[in-house]
Order: sequence, then structure tokens, then C-alpha cells
Amino acid sequence: EGVVPNLVSKETLGEGIGLSWQEISYAALTAQAITETTELDNPQQIADSLLTITPTVVGIETFITDRVKARINKKGLAKIGSLAQNAIQRKKDEDGITLFASATGSSDPGTGAVLTSGYIVAASYNISSNVTEPGPKPIRCVLHGFQLKDLFDELVAGVGTYVVNEGPTARVFSNKFDLPIAGCEVYEDGNITLSGTDATGGVFSEQAYILVQGKAPRIVAVRNEKRGGGGEHIYHYDEYAYGERSSGNWAYSMTSDATAPTS
Repeated sequence: EGVVPNLVSKETLGEGIGLSWQEISYAALTAQAITETTELDNPQQIADSLLTITPTVVGIETFITDRVKARINKKGLAKIGSLAQNAIQRKKDEDGITLFASATGSSDPGTGAVLTSGYIVAASYNISSNVTEPGPKPIRCVLHGFQLKDLFDELVAGVGTYVVNEGPTARVFSNKFDLPIAGCEVYEDGNITLSGTDATGGVFSEQAYILVQGKAPRIVAVRNEKRGGGGEHIYHYDEYAYGERSSGNWAYSMTSDATAPTS
């Protein structure tokens, strides 16, 4: 159903304010020291920039004949409805994932290289202490499960060679890798597409990406007597778009080896 939509900043495009979400940001000003003899005559110039995001409509259609509806198991019929909505949620997640590949920040190991925690730490600190504009917390990391397996291996490498007491290693060994790394939250997203044996995730401030919701998700049924002895077209619609704040400062791509684990 998706991970990214739940980890980014969210806004709703209200009615009667046009087709686009707009927000303004101001560049930082510089203060100066003042002594008893200082004559302050140094007005600071205010610079602003406008971020504009225009949601677009996505949809999916199914058609169920009366004959099928009358004979299909009711639980199966209910599942068909949720499948369509899941498809929309998955697309919303996949659209968010595509943002990682275009992130201009990069401190990743690169294609074919094994991911270790240090790369995530580096990206996290590059965001929170960015020299242009520090990124606000929380900071999130979204990776494919095959990438997370390398982090699992890094943490539990000593299992079998020494006694593992209760703590992070024991927790990861018994469950899976879901620990924060240097304060950066880590999430698995199986919707990330593999490129050969590599995958690209991302490390980002929650405020780096904004998901603007347009018209609320809706379902419309339209009767059609001409097809299949009569039935209903079921249309699912949603309207949304992603945008990026402080472009190039608050988001880092994380590309690494994602070979399917075998041991």
C-alpha cells in the first residue's frame, strides 16, 4: 500500500483557491553586532521564492457484471474493491519513490557496492547541518528490503562468535532491521524498483518533500446495461502531486547493491 506518503509533509489544496498549492520561502537575513558608536545603516535585502505544486488526477476502473456479482463470494467481492484502492495507494508510493533518483544530494556507496550504516549517517548529518539551510528533523530513510539486509548483516556479524546480550543486535536478529541510525528513522519499501541488482532509496527530512492532496479520493459507480447482461463500472479517483522544498539540501539518494539475499 505504500510507505513514502506517510513519511513526508502533507498539505490539502482547499476549494476556491485555484488549481495549485503555493507556498513562499524567505532567504535568511544576517544580524550584526552593535556598539555604542555604531550607526546602523545596513538594511538587509529580503529575497523570496515561490514553490508551486499542481495536483493531477489518477484513477482506475473495474467492471462487474450483475451475473458475477450475484455468484461471487461476498468476501471476494469486497477484496476486489480494496484491490483498486490499493493500486492507487501503490502508485502514490511509487511516485514518491521516483523523487529519490532525482535527489541532487548523494553520499551513497553507489551501484554494486554494499550499503553500510555510515552512508546513512553521512547523509543524515549532511541534511541536518547543511551549510546552505539545515534540514529540520525528523529525518527518514527509505530502502528496499534487499538493501536493508546488508545493514542487518553489518549489525549481527558477530552472532555465533560471541554471546549476544539483550540490546540492538539481539533485537535486530530476532525481528528485522528497523532501528534508527544516528537519529534517522529507517523504513522498508518493497515498491522500490530494482535496476538489475541495484536499488535506489533515499534519506530525507520530512519537510524536504511535500505531498499536496487535491480533491479527496472518491468512488463512482456508473450503470451499463449494454455490457455483459448489465453491470457497473466502478471508477476510483484520487488527486495529488509531490514537490520538493529547499531543493538539493534536504534529500539524498541512496543507491547500493540489492542482490537478492541467499544467506
